Amino acid sequence: MPTPVNVAVIYYSSTGTVAAIARAMAGDAERAGARVRLRRAAELAPQAAIDSNPAWAANVAATADIPEVSQDDMAWADAVIFGSPTRYGNVTAQLKQFIDTLGGMWQAGQLADKVYSGFTSSATAHGGQESTLLALYNTIHHFGGILVTPGYTDPTKFVDGNPYGTSHVAGQGDIPVGEQTLTAARVQAERVVKFTRAIKAGLAAES
Repeated sequence: MPTPVNVAVIYYSSTGTVAAIARAMAGDAERAGARVRLRRAAELAPQAAIDSNPAWAANVAATADIPEVSQDDMAWADAVIFGSPTRYGNVTAQLKQFIDTLGGMWQAGQLADKVYSGFTSSATAHGGQESTLLALYNTIHHFGGILVTPGYTDPTKFVDGNPYGTSHVAGQGDIPVGEQTLTAARVQAERVVKFTRAIKAGLAAES
């Protein structure tokens, strides 16, 4: 029987692009045999700002059923896939706010030896996708986490071209998530599940 694997997909999305990728990632990980929790970071923006953007308000309503992330989700997970749109080449304040609450878990060694991966979106092709994922991955080094990125390990990765993680060019929110991005999400989710299972089984065999 395959080693059971817990995967938490934790994301922040304003207008819905990253939320769509997160849902796809969660479904792909589940189909690969993992137990999955899909969680969203708490919104920090004022309601007036949300209401000023119809797409933002629509996404808040559409994702209201997804639970907000908690430290329990991090403790439960064998693998964590973080998602955030780029903000000036970095992760959003909302996702960073959650990560910044994990100091106690970090000090207790509870974030180490888990698998981590990430995905993102930007308005333009050179709008900070790579730097956002690299900034996120700098945090993982401090956790003592194990990075599992897609690399160029599948022929489809030479099409989307981003070895750091799934990424989508969303324009001004008018370019929906399509087949290329969904394929990249599937490849990444399956790879995360595969290596999390192998690492967890290996650690269990040693102990």
